[in-house]
Amino acid sequence: FWARCWAGHWGSCCPVICVVGSGPAGFYTAQHILKHHDLAQVDIYEKLPVPFGLVRFGVAPDHPEVKNVINTFTHTARSDRCAYYGNVTVGRDITVGELQQAYHAVVLSYGAEDNRVLGIPGENLSGVYSARAFVGWYNGLPENRDLKPDLSCETALILGHGNVALDIARILLSPLDFLRKTDITDCSLAALARSKVKRVWLAGRRGPLQVAFTIKELREMINLPGTQPVLNPADFTGLENAVKDAPRPRKRLTELMIKTALEKPREKAAMAQAAIPRQWGLKFQRSPQEMLPTTDGTRVRGVRMALTRLEGLGDSAKAVPTGDMEELECGLVLSSIGYRSLPLDPAVPFDTQHGVIPNSLGRVTGVPGLYCSGWVKRGPVGVIITTMNDSFDTAQSVLEDLQGGVLDVSISREGFGAVGSILRSRGIRPVSFSDWEKIDAAEVARGKAAGKPREKIVDPQEMLQLIGH
Repeated sequence: FWARCWAGHWGSCCPVICVVGSGPAGFYTAQHILKHHDLAQVDIYEKLPVPFGLVRFGVAPDHPEVKNVINTFTHTARSDRCAYYGNVTVGRDITVGELQQAYHAVVLSYGAEDNRVLGIPGENLSGVYSARAFVGWYNGLPENRDLKPDLSCETALILGHGNVALDIARILLSPLDFLRKTDITDCSLAALARSKVKRVWLAGRRGPLQVAFTIKELREMINLPGTQPVLNPADFTGLENAVKDAPRPRKRLTELMIKTALEKPREKAAMAQAAIPRQWGLKFQRSPQEMLPTTDGTRVRGVRMALTRLEGLGDSAKAVPTGDMEELECGLVLSSIGYRSLPLDPAVPFDTQHGVIPNSLGRVTGVPGLYCSGWVKRGPVGVIITTMNDSFDTAQSVLEDLQGGVLDVSISREGFGAVGSILRSRGIRPVSFSDWEKIDAAEVARGKAAGKPREKIVDPQEMLQLIGH
């Protein structure tokens, strides 16, 4: 490999580039650099032993088709110019400064590993969870494996009108036979089998024209067997006219909600409906003010909501409290109001207000040779395709800086050669991609025995034992 680099006509050594984070942003950044630079070497660092970030830990278990991008990422990781180092926490095991010494360029793609908080009284009561922790729990994210959510109540309230909120509602209400065939974790499947939840409300501060979920997810929820949508026709009065000139996706989404709200079950259907024990519905223009505790003060029994009115139109409409309140009874509250990135290292500038690294086209402000991509670059919004395009943009900035001489590749950098010895001296043993493939094979074998695509290992220690670490 190095012989290729020192080929005389290049007159300089190969660029060695480091990517921090192995989710979609990290892998797409690496893919684009490797594709458009014949000599670049890319090393990907990941704090967990296992790769793929939110594709593994965020995508709903009953959406396996979304996980097909893992094939592309695997292809990238197997390239002879790419290496994966799992089980390495940047900012703790190795600093960003040390990575900058070892690489020509460092790209931070570590995503959003925290959640936004409501900042209201009672948020820490038992029975109140962040959507991020709940999704992590049923998807096998190691840090959430001991969540043990209490599903002993009949009514759950999800705060938020995005796709994650719909994912959670669907998982709570799905027939168990649906879930048994997915890669949902064994312990969450057992908990859902015992669940008493039969009503799920999704509440948002704004109206039907501002919901953030997409039509595919809504349709899936409407068609979920054994459940009945409960939408109030009054919430949709006059909206047909309001959406006439809206962009097509918004128009179709609103029309589907209106149709669902107005559908009257026929008599025969009504009798069948009576047998349907499960319901879900959307509540609009309600802003949570306080989680209400049970008499012993330990658990949540409901949420006090401020009713709101909208000022402004479309996506920019603001929810303003009217002064009226209502209480909604529920024994489970899931807050799905967005993920949040955290600062990684004191050496990296961070905008705490917006939860992003300040940057221009992925170039970190004031720190030459440092870049960012994905949610830590532009905030936790968008789907995998959005992240892909965004990561390609950052990768393009790196390639331009290589070509324009902004990154000095005349000085050779040791890359993992240097980082590996620092990690060894600190007792850190990285996990390679072939190590991951052993973990992967074990998960698939365990899943096969249970008739599932895989049974995820949720304990990092068990992962490391499996590969002889």
